[in-house]
Amino acid sequence: MESAQVLPLVKDPDRLETRLKEIPAEPGVYYMRDATDHVLYIGKSKKLRSRVRSYFRDEHHHSPRIAMMVRQVVDIEFIVTDTEAEALALEANLIKQHQPYYNVLLKDDKKYPWLCITWSDPYPRIFITRKRHGGKKADRFYGPYVDVGLLRRTLHLVKRIFPLRQRPQPLFKDRPCLNYDIGRCPGVCQQLISSEDYHKIVRKVAMVFQGRTEELVNILTEQMEQAAEELNFEQAAHLRDQIAGIKTLGADQKVALADDTVSRDAIALAADDHHACIQLFQIRAGRLVGRLGFMADAASGTPGAILQRVLEEHYQNVDPIEIPAEILVQHELPETEMLAEFLSHTKGRKVTIVNPQRQVKAELIDMVERNAGYELARTQRFADRNTQALQDLAELLDLPDIPRRIEGYDISHIQGSDAVASQVVFIDGMPAKQHYRHYKIKNPTVRSGHSDDFASMAEVITRRFRKYATAKANGRDIGNGESSVLSRHVSANSDFPDLVMIDGGKGQLSAVVNALREMNLLEDVKVVSLAKQREEIFLPGESLPLPTAAEQPGVQLLRRLRDEAHRFAVSFHRQQRSDRMRRSRLDDIPGLGYQRQKQLLATFRSIDYLRQATPQQIAAVPGIGPRLAQQIYEYFHPPAEEFSSEVTNPSRNSLPEC
Repeated sequence: MESAQVLPLVKDPDRLETRLKEIPAEPGVYYMRDATDHVLYIGKSKKLRSRVRSYFRDEHHHSPRIAMMVRQVVDIEFIVTDTEAEALALEANLIKQHQPYYNVLLKDDKKYPWLCITWSDPYPRIFITRKRHGGKKADRFYGPYVDVGLLRRTLHLVKRIFPLRQRPQPLFKDRPCLNYDIGRCPGVCQQLISSEDYHKIVRKVAMVFQGRTEELVNILTEQMEQAAEELNFEQAAHLRDQIAGIKTLGADQKVALADDTVSRDAIALAADDHHACIQLFQIRAGRLVGRLGFMADAASGTPGAILQRVLEEHYQNVDPIEIPAEILVQHELPETEMLAEFLSHTKGRKVTIVNPQRQVKAELIDMVERNAGYELARTQRFADRNTQALQDLAELLDLPDIPRRIEGYDISHIQGSDAVASQVVFIDGMPAKQHYRHYKIKNPTVRSGHSDDFASMAEVITRRFRKYATAKANGRDIGNGESSVLSRHVSANSDFPDLVMIDGGKGQLSAVVNALREMNLLEDVKVVSLAKQREEIFLPGESLPLPTAAEQPGVQLLRRLRDEAHRFAVSFHRQQRSDRMRRSRLDDIPGLGYQRQKQLLATFRSIDYLRQATPQQIAAVPGIGPRLAQQIYEYFHPPAEEFSSEVTNPSRNSLPEC
């Protein structure tokens, strides 16, 4: 017998009031749970009872996002701390542990890129990414940077100054590539440098992206002078070149302050009714070394509250040494003293937060605000264009609402070989690359010489919507009913599309329709197809395309989605094809891993010489026993009966049809 479902607190006033009276008026952290015991939100306050009570009072003043959260809360828990700063630190740790959905203030829309250093690897990689979350705990992200062009140029120059790994994967298995010979790479692929020494190099690179270039120059200068005293002139010249290269990094900066030995950050925002664009300028030794950008929901709080949350989230994800001694803010923060105390404790030195009103610092805030305003205007232009396109698409397809999330699918292969599919996602008319997905086609009938785009597309759609079919089969509605657990999940996580676009004509569309019908989802998923040649839009059950104009905003949006799905599928197909072509024939021998292959090639120099070796010669290679040596020999010299059967069976030797 199932237990009675617990009502949300807003629908059980007696239990709500009892719970609120149990919460003390002290500093601490509170977290709210839903009916499935998942943590919805984690917050902090210097007076827990007052803060929690505010969520259930005057609900019409809340933003739609917070109002939706409050309607799902069935229980509230709290942890009391001694000070507000301790509450902030505890909140940061709990958010990292539980990652509640409603704690996301900053929009992760891939608008701004980050620089990632994978400290969790023995030989860390350094690369630009637009995916902030994920990876391992030890990995570090720097940014997000507004000027991606400057970031790419900086990274390119850094890789010329310091010897770093230049490739994510080795080009050769048994020797370093040309980058090692010209001094660009220290031979990471063959471990010609120890992990500890390589980490020392990467730590110097990290100082560049932490804005500590002056400190890095001083360190390298001391090392150069020491090398010169020891008559190691080659090393001294190398360090001299590194110092010269680092000084060129900031040579084209346009902002310099007169005052400065003080490290400071300046933050300001510009907002309309929907968006808040935040800019954070990092100034070190009187020079602008970084310009970071954030996007937030303008309805999520007052300007001061938005700035405070941005600062909290930003400084919780940086090293203590990156926290500046002074932070200039455009608006007074709701909890300035608490944030300053927390940052001071984290940094180990006093950090001040100032809202300047006059002279040089106020002018700096005005400059940051102007930059945020330009970014807001750019965002508004894109938003207006996309809103017009979405409205036109909704009218064209007779949709009940504007399609917020649109998914596009495409298949890529060469005559059936390396068949893959892509799923791209547009949210509010903009690419949301964090939701992109790749699929490898698993259908055994799709192989080299035999392609089947219809079956491939049906397979991808089945794999994409299988979880929703299972949920619906178990009696959970995936529509818009408020009582539906799954509908709340879909609404909160934005995983269920408002529209699905298939790259292809009526054949691909029919295959998708049949797949959705088998899953009993045809009534729930709105699907269309866009043919390539004439840019025609087909609807399920219609033999003729919709009457459209090529320059129609809704059609142009679908074309952008189709082109992005095609680009993403082709790039993944090329990657799979390239990986297959780089594979060694030795990969097909069971039990022969990378290290043993390396030993064999180091001994015999090539596969042709290995093919001519006897089992005894192969077994003499370190790590290769007699049994594995016999398997390797038989791989290159199959038994006679197997060879004869292949000869007498011409169908096995015939070329595949193209």
